[in-house]
Amino acid sequence: MDAATASRLVKDLAKAEGFDACGISKAGFLEEEATGLERWLKQGYHGEMSWMEDHFDMRLDPRKLVPGAKSVISVTLNYFPEDEWNQEEGPRISKYTYGRDYHKVVRGKLKRMLLGMQEKIGAIQGRGFVDSAPVMDRAWARKSGLGWIGKHSLLLTKGSGSFFFIGALIVDVELEADGPTTDHCGSCTACIDACPTQAIVAPTVIDSNKCISYLTIEYKKELPTEYQQKMEDWVYGCDTCQDVCPWNRFSSPHQTADFQPRSIVGKSWEEWEEVTHSLWDEITKGSAIRRTGYDGFKRNLNFAEKAKR
Repeated sequence: MDAATASRLVKDLAKAEGFDACGISKAGFLEEEATGLERWLKQGYHGEMSWMEDHFDMRLDPRKLVPGAKSVISVTLNYFPEDEWNQEEGPRISKYTYGRDYHKVVRGKLKRMLLGMQEKIGAIQGRGFVDSAPVMDRAWARKSGLGWIGKHSLLLTKGSGSFFFIGALIVDVELEADGPTTDHCGSCTACIDACPTQAIVAPTVIDSNKCISYLTIEYKKELPTEYQQKMEDWVYGCDTCQDVCPWNRFSSPHQTADFQPRSIVGKSWEEWEEVTHSLWDEITKGSAIRRTGYDGFKRNLNFAEKAKR
């Protein structure tokens, strides 16, 4: 099967799995991203995420992750909810946590795509990734034409904004590569201006030490009191930079049953306060919100509540 035919097959398989978009890049070293990543790490913008320093070359070259890799298949999956759970009388959690853990959902779809390729093309070796290994998924999605990197550092598209997950399938078969698209942020600085903690220190550059998402999820120590009045009721993640982005006016509700809201959304402050460890385990089962753990979530809750007093 020639590369063009195989590429069309890949995109048909992605569509059949429910992915919203699929693009292909030639596997190789990400030279442009290498300089930016090195500078970001040297400035300490990764905070306590020490794993970002690990496997530097592997993070930039998929051929070191999948021997013989020739192509990177990038996919996106919308998670924008039909109803906005603003939780006006309760704490706020990021939209991506509303439904089932996206790692499991996207990974399953990528595995089925690979099986489909193996059945129709032949003995292909590959691996699927979704925030689970040193893969610069946004960079590969950009290279394959699925969008551009917005000033908030997230992948942006003209047609659907930025509320989507990104997956990457690295394979050892030659496919027809797509080209990158153009940047459409222009002079807009809405995300930079709206960030509660001024974590966007330059276009596309995030200082994680100031980022509410990082502080409420990855940071394990006591939260810095200097940000207590700036949390805006966020207790897990933060969507502010995406919420204000003009391109997200074009976001439409997802069509993925797994992402339908679960019992973690819409709870009041009082309801969350009464959640015991055992109840936490029950209501967060299969949810990405588990990453912070019960103690971490309670820390965030208490921290945000003090700002309201």
